[in-house]
Amino acid sequence: MGGFRFKQFAVEQERSPMKVGTDGVLLGAWVPLRPEDRLLLDLGTGCGVIALMLAQRQADARITALDIDPDCVEQTRENAERSPWGGRITAVEAPVQEFFPPEPFDLIVSNPPYFENSLLSPDAGRSRARHTASLSFAELLQAADRLLTPEGRLAVVLPTEEAKRFRLLASQRFWLEARLDVRTTPRRPVKRSLMLFGRRQPAHEPAIEELVIQTAPETFTPEYRALTGDFYLKF
Repeated sequence: MGGFRFKQFAVEQERSPMKVGTDGVLLGAWVPLRPEDRLLLDLGTGCGVIALMLAQRQADARITALDIDPDCVEQTRENAERSPWGGRITAVEAPVQEFFPPEPFDLIVSNPPYFENSLLSPDAGRSRARHTASLSFAELLQAADRLLTPEGRLAVVLPTEEAKRFRLLASQRFWLEARLDVRTTPRRPVKRSLMLFGRRQPAHEPAIEELVIQTAPETFTPEYRALTGDFYLKF
């Protein structure tokens, strides 16, 4: 598979086990950003697509793109250097459990591994990217607790059942602030949940919304177009 071109940047991905996909693009486009979010972490960056989307959306923010795969880190570094925001994206090779940056982050965004009991892929890189053997939900939450500022927030995208389990674990440390449930078509069940967590109990009930991607093949809903329109060339 070759590169993937967006409106303001391009992503080469031949050395990354996990390619550009709907999950990452949805998360990068959806995660709510505050003016004070200046230090951002893309945890498990892969080819760097979320880091690049955050750089496009948040002028002057500095983004750290973290991954345990050296090929992913090098590919992200190259993609960042070719983008308009190369000076604001730093690619780092390290497991998050051993990552100790000089400053805490205002926001952590992650499209994390989520398979627990399924058969491991013979591709070691793809297994690391998709299976929780390298990063369990508990370890991710512990890392977020350690790496975030007191007002910092964590955003993830997960399949529906895994999202329920993650929310339960997260409730020991964080409060759910917002959730977007995603259906591929109106009649399909919810396939993914995008979730935003904070350390403080929100003043109001979490904002829970639903997004349908398309009503027929290549017939995308206005809501999906609006969410991803700053990125996808087709919109």
